[in-house]
Amino acid sequence: MKKYSCLLLILALAAFAPLNAQEASRFIDKDTVQKVKAELLQNHGESAAFRVERGVGQVAGLWRPADGSAGDFVAFCRENFVADGAPLENLFKKLEFYSEALGGHFGEMALEKDQPVDLDWGEVTPLDNAMNGFNPAAHLSEDLFQTKLAFVSLLNFPVYTLAEKTAMGPQWDRRQWAHARTAGSNTTRLPAAVNQAVSARMAAAGRYISEYNLYMGSLLGRDLKPLFPADMKLICHWGIRDELKARYADRQGLAKQKAIYRAMERIILQEIPEVMINSDRFQWEPYSNAVYDRGRKIETVSEPDTRYKVFLDTFQAMRMMDAYSPLYPDHIRRSFDVNREIPEKEVEAMFRELLASPQVKKVAALVRRRLGRPLQPFDIWYPGLRSGSTLVEEELDRIVRAKYPDAAAFEKDLPAILVQLGFTPERAAYIAPKVQVDPARGSGHNAQTQSRKFKSRLRTRVAEGGMNYKGFNIALHEFGHAVENILDLYLIDHYSLAGVPNGAFTEAFAYIFQERDLELLGVQQKDPLQKELKVLDTFWGAYEIMGVSLVDMQAWHWLYAHPQATPAQLKQAVLAIAKGVWNQYFAPVFGVRDQVVLAVYSHMIDYTLYLPHYALGNVIQFQLEDYLKDKVLGPEMERMCAAGNILPQLWMKNAVGSDISVKPLLQAVDRALKKAK
Repeated sequence: MKKYSCLLLILALAAFAPLNAQEASRFIDKDTVQKVKAELLQNHGESAAFRVERGVGQVAGLWRPADGSAGDFVAFCRENFVADGAPLENLFKKLEFYSEALGGHFGEMALEKDQPVDLDWGEVTPLDNAMNGFNPAAHLSEDLFQTKLAFVSLLNFPVYTLAEKTAMGPQWDRRQWAHARTAGSNTTRLPAAVNQAVSARMAAAGRYISEYNLYMGSLLGRDLKPLFPADMKLICHWGIRDELKARYADRQGLAKQKAIYRAMERIILQEIPEVMINSDRFQWEPYSNAVYDRGRKIETVSEPDTRYKVFLDTFQAMRMMDAYSPLYPDHIRRSFDVNREIPEKEVEAMFRELLASPQVKKVAALVRRRLGRPLQPFDIWYPGLRSGSTLVEEELDRIVRAKYPDAAAFEKDLPAILVQLGFTPERAAYIAPKVQVDPARGSGHNAQTQSRKFKSRLRTRVAEGGMNYKGFNIALHEFGHAVENILDLYLIDHYSLAGVPNGAFTEAFAYIFQERDLELLGVQQKDPLQKELKVLDTFWGAYEIMGVSLVDMQAWHWLYAHPQATPAQLKQAVLAIAKGVWNQYFAPVFGVRDQVVLAVYSHMIDYTLYLPHYALGNVIQFQLEDYLKDKVLGPEMERMCAAGNILPQLWMKNAVGSDISVKPLLQAVDRALKKAK
C-alpha cells in the first residue's frame, strides 16, 4: 500500500477544481475580468489568447477580498503574466524547483515526526498521538495564496478538466503535459484550519487501524483449545486474512480458517469483545463469542461501533473539503475524476463486467475440484491457483528468518533482489540506496518521497526473531512501490510529471514484485501449468477485490445521501451493502447468501476510497505481466515509468499498446481453462 505524507495527502484529496470566470463575479466583477483580459491580449497577442482567457479566470475565481481590491487584482495580472517562449519556460522551471523543495521537505518532516506511530518503536504515548495528528503543512496552501505565489502559477498555466485532457492530451508533447500539471496543486483554496482538521482525523484513523491486532494464541476452537501459536500477533485485516490463506497448505487448516472467518464476521458486525483487540489478556471462542480468563468464562462488552465511528470521521474529514471544490463537490468525484482520472461509471462498469462474467463459475468449479469440498465463503482468498501454494508457511518462515533476521538485512539485499528481477547491476546500485527499510507498526506501507534529496521509506512488519514470510511478501509489495517512486522521480524529464497516473498503477507494479516472492527465495516448483494457473490466480484475486471495491464505492454514496448518519446507522448500511454485493455476484457461486465478509478491509476505514485502486491494479498488472512475459522486467519498467503522470489510458497505451480493460484477462482465462482441467 502506498502512503502519502500529510502534505501530499491533503493535496491528493483536496480536489484540483478550477473555478471558472462565471464564478469569479462573486469577488471580482465581470467588467474588471474582461478589462484585464483585453489588456493582456493586446500586450501579448493572439498566440496567448487561451492562456489569458483561462489564467485570468482562474485567478479571479480564487481571489478573496483579503487579497486586495479590484485594482490590486488588475495590477497583479498585469505584472505577473509572462510571455510565451523563454519567459514562460523560465517561470515553469522555477515553479518546478519550488514545488519539489516545498513538497519534499514538508513530506520528509511529516514522515520524520510520525516515526513513533508508524514504526515498531514500542509504546505510543499521548504526545506521539498528538504529534501524529499535527500537520506541519496545514498553513502552506493558505500562505501560498496570501503571498500570491499560488496565483502566479494559476495566472500563467491553464488547469484542464478531465474531459479536456481526454480530448487534447493525446496530441500534447511532454512539455505541454508538464505545463498542464503545473497549476494543479493550487486550484483549491483550503483554509489552514480545514487542512489541520483533516490531518488530525486521518491520523487518528490510521492509528486505530495500525493498533487493531488479534493475538491469535488467544483464539480458541469449539473445543476451547488454542488454534495458533501463543506469540502470533496479526493485524486486521491483512494479517488475519493472510493467515487464513496460509492454512490451505495445512492438513488441519480448515478448522483454523473457519475460526478466523468467524472472527472476521465478529469484527465487521462489531460483536468482537472489546477486550480482545490488541490484547492477549483473555481467551476468545468466536463461535459463541465467549471470553475466558484462564478457563473461567467472564462477562464482556463488544466494541461499541468504533469501526464505523472512525469510518464516519474520515467521511466528515473529506466532506470538509467539499465547499472549497465547486467543480468536484464531493469526495467520490474527486477520487475518480481528479485522483484517478477515470470516471466512476467506467470503473464500475469494468468491475461489473468481470464479476458477472461466465468465467467466474468456471474458475470456481476448478477451485472446488482442487479443494475437494464445497466452497466456503472465505475461499474468495483461495491461493491454490498460484505456484508454490502447497508449501507450508512455517517452512517459508524458516527460510525468510534465516535470510533476513532484521530490517537492515533486507535493506542490504535490495540490490541483489533488483538484479534477480531483471535490473542491471548498475541500475540496481543506483536504485537501492534511495530506499530505506524500516520495521512497521502496522501491516506495512511505502511512504514515497517527493524530492530527490530524500529516500523512499519502505515499511514492513518484522517479527521478533526475524522477518517471517508474511513480512517478506508485504516487503516485496512495498518495494515495488518504492522502485516505481524512484524511477519516475529520478529519471523523469519534468518534475511536474513525476509519478504514475494514479494509485492503481503503483499497485500494479507492487503486485508484480510481490508475485515473485518464491522465485526470489529460491523456492521453485516445476508445474507445467504454471502460466495458466497464474492467469487463473490473477482472475480469482480480481474477482474478490472488485466485490470489495463495489462495497466501498456504494458505502460512500450512502454516506453522501445520509451525511448525518450515526455509527450504528452506517454499520447497518455497510452490512446491507456488503450482503447485496455478495448476493448478486458471489452467492450464485458459493451457494450461501447474506455474507458480510466483503466489508472486512481496513482500507475502508482509514484510506478513503482507496480500494478501487487495488482492483484496477489487478487489471493493469495482468496487462503488464502479459506484455512482459517474453521481456525483461527491469528495462521495461524503466521505460514505462518514464511516461510519468499523464492520463491513465495514454500511459497504458504507451506501456503495452492498449487501453485498460478486463477483456484481455477474461480471454486469457478461457485459454487457461482449456489446459487446467
